[in-house]
Amino acid sequence: MCSIDPSIDSTGQPVEASFKTSLLNLPDDSSNVSKDSLFLYSGGDSLKSLQFHDEIEYLAGRTIPGLLEMILSHSIGEVYRHVLKTVFSSQDQTLSCKTSMKRKLSESSGEEHSRNCIESTAGKLTETDADTIGFIAVSRGNRLFVCESLKHQSNKGQAGIQLSHVVASSPFATSNGMKCQDRKCEILKSKHGESVSSSENVTENSVQKAPMLENLGTSAEKLTFHIRWKSDLGKCVDASPLLVIPAADEFPASVYIGSHSHTIQAIDLYSGKVRWERNLADRIESSACVSKCGNFVIIGCYNGFVYVLRSSNGEIHWMFPTKDAVKSSAAVDPTTGLIFVGSHDQHVYALDIYKEVCVWKLHSEAGAVFSSPHLNLLPYHLYIATLGGLLLAANPVAGNTIWKRFCGKPIFSSPHCSKEYVCVGCVDGNLYCFSHFGEKVWQFPTSGPIFSSPCISDFTEDIFFGSHDNFIYCCNLDGNLLWKFKTTSTVYATPFVFHSHNLEGKTLLAVASTDGKVWILNAKTGSMESVKKLPGEVFASPVVWGTMLIIGCRNNYVYCLELCSSKNSTAT
Repeated sequence: MCSIDPSIDSTGQPVEASFKTSLLNLPDDSSNVSKDSLFLYSGGDSLKSLQFHDEIEYLAGRTIPGLLEMILSHSIGEVYRHVLKTVFSSQDQTLSCKTSMKRKLSESSGEEHSRNCIESTAGKLTETDADTIGFIAVSRGNRLFVCESLKHQSNKGQAGIQLSHVVASSPFATSNGMKCQDRKCEILKSKHGESVSSSENVTENSVQKAPMLENLGTSAEKLTFHIRWKSDLGKCVDASPLLVIPAADEFPASVYIGSHSHTIQAIDLYSGKVRWERNLADRIESSACVSKCGNFVIIGCYNGFVYVLRSSNGEIHWMFPTKDAVKSSAAVDPTTGLIFVGSHDQHVYALDIYKEVCVWKLHSEAGAVFSSPHLNLLPYHLYIATLGGLLLAANPVAGNTIWKRFCGKPIFSSPHCSKEYVCVGCVDGNLYCFSHFGEKVWQFPTSGPIFSSPCISDFTEDIFFGSHDNFIYCCNLDGNLLWKFKTTSTVYATPFVFHSHNLEGKTLLAVASTDGKVWILNAKTGSMESVKKLPGEVFASPVVWGTMLIIGCRNNYVYCLELCSSKNSTAT
């Protein structure tokens, strides 16, 4: 076997220097970035981390376990030493157990539990604050959550939101996380009476049988944008907004969003006024989640803590420590109030924020948990995706693994469910569809990695997602392509489907490409309705309420864009 100098790459350049310059577009003088710098803080992003990963393994000539997690969360010097230990050790190295981030992939088929677990029972509520406020919460990918007390408002005329009960066409509650236990669905309306979601018996836009359409973004604009407000968060805003709309008018509708400046803001949805601002200990990429009672906002941080903040003033109620960065966005169980969140320490945690305890933790078995857990109510499964390429279905009560499937490549995409299926995108370019029993139903190929999470619409029962091949795709639940639309850059964001009577009554799709363009498409045909260019890159996902679209941008601002029908707008 040839003798290899571990400090020199195939071009004769020091390997540590090539680590720093190969994908970061830095000058040849690698001293501009120290060995203590983190890859993501030095010009890297999720796609570049994969390219960096492949480049290192190509140079090493072998697979390096745990490399992607090291690149995403550790210094360039630590990545370099990790590669040397793996490639040039005479035997397999047992990595430090001080952080589970550095552990090799578990060969155990079972799950790892905390021995200090507290058992919970599905349907049994954990302790909550006495002053529970009714609200609707809206987050990326059409994730909707309705506080149950909203259904019992004694005077709906005084409520800021009208809530109409309709009997669903199916006895099964869909998996949006907002369907109530009595198997009824809600039609949600804003203060202006604009429908933003619908019950699952809507049939107007049923699955299309028409041939696939490809749109190249050449349609005339039918809608216009203007900036309603914007708020400066100090650094790049990669988190997606959480909108919380209280039932009573005396409480403000708010946008909660964090940024890489360590700052999270609560912003008045209608005026753009900052209600409060809280500086945490490190960067924020996690999107916020609201508690079941509405009194708390939960958000993850790069310092490994999960923060529970009071929604009224941003004061810290509780901090829960994990052993590595928390970029995953939390999910709330509407039946128990438990909070589920993943960490780069390769665990998913179930937290009781009222008793301030960890109820259980589950080892992912395959890499860090970057994406957000998704709770499905029927069957009662918690879906978790990992950077090791594993999709797991876990029991939300006990924290044990029900089934698991390996997709082959890292999963940055968050799972999303329909009544029958769970779907998730993968870096291998495929959108995978599994039954709730773990059987692979189909996979849909694209020509680039998929970081975008699937959005499964209640309006159309279609699946919308983006790819790094620059396309936005729409396929039906059988995996058949209905249409695709070519944008001008890669699509990292998760689409959002919405409907507004003020916008010609159409079902529309909002999505962003990384070059800063926000696209509004016709959700049925894929034709372009409008596009607006923001002054920075966009990796965040849009959220829509009525005619307002809220989205973060890498120019340090979060924007509220007002959508108007072109026939009602005045040319400028």
